[in-house]
Amino acid sequence: MNDWNFGRNIAGIKLLVELGMDYSIDEKKCLSGTGIKHSNLNDAAFIVTGEQELRVIRNIVTLLPGEKNLGLSAGQRYHFTTFGMLGFAMVSSPNLKIALELALRYFNLTFAFCQFSIEETEQEVRVKISADHLPAELRKFCLERDITALITIQRELLEVDSILVQTSLAIPTPSNPQPYIEFFGSRVGFNKKITLAHFDKNKMQQPIRQANPLTLQQCEDQCAKLIERYCSRIGLAARVRAKLINDIHMDMEKMAAMFFMTSRTLRRQLDEEGTSFIKLRDEVRCALAEEYLSALNLSVDETSHRLGYASSSSFIAAFRRMTGKTPLSFKRTNEGGV
Repeated sequence: MNDWNFGRNIAGIKLLVELGMDYSIDEKKCLSGTGIKHSNLNDAAFIVTGEQELRVIRNIVTLLPGEKNLGLSAGQRYHFTTFGMLGFAMVSSPNLKIALELALRYFNLTFAFCQFSIEETEQEVRVKISADHLPAELRKFCLERDITALITIQRELLEVDSILVQTSLAIPTPSNPQPYIEFFGSRVGFNKKITLAHFDKNKMQQPIRQANPLTLQQCEDQCAKLIERYCSRIGLAARVRAKLINDIHMDMEKMAAMFFMTSRTLRRQLDEEGTSFIKLRDEVRCALAEEYLSALNLSVDETSHRLGYASSSSFIAAFRRMTGKTPLSFKRTNEGGV
């Protein structure tokens, strides 16, 4: 599994969808190819994969090619409350340096795609951020978003504006650098080999006003439990679901071969996770059907064919069983958006 492809709370995708909608992108287009439905966005217990969130980013970046500082805008939407229990653990920490170390320890509770590391000198704490492992066309957005989110949260936890000494960004020099100067300050550089946020070490060790050791301990305990829960939810079933989203026609034998196991082993392991290949395929078919019918405005016959049903009548019966509606009634209800 990729370093970034861990189980995530739906809150990150919800923020991305809101970003896209603010730029006049329809919600369905933001979620295209993810298998995520509108109802999932408000389900706090819904867990997604990193692949699904990255697909939302790809959709938005592809549909907004002219927006040069999109990641900068996105990053300012992430507040410590966005991170749930991890955010409350950070705000309960003694100081910002410990809060940062805590975030790296429970990195799988963040929404980051970049890799973070910390370097210290006598006067500075430097946070290095790398996106070299990500698809080239998404690196700029992810770098901007992740470093902007880091600094946004720093400013919320420790209300000292001058804690950020300087910033180096591994992105091309923008035609209009003013939005970056307004956020990062005048000491921001572009077209660098690496992305670095330089923080004043002494100021990072100033007490956080809301620090509380008992609350911190309770939050850390909950963070550890959440990591376990997310890992269990991002097991084999989630990986099978992700493969089916890319190829709904894949049968069980081919799927098992992709995971270097027999179909019998695949069946047994899915059963241990409380599901089955057929159930997962039905779930994905339903999500894709809703996308094809509404976002792509395909006909019932075209949707049935794309999803591999033997006939339109078979598709209609299956869709009614899964949603309680016929495809045509769903299509009419969702015409014009969510």
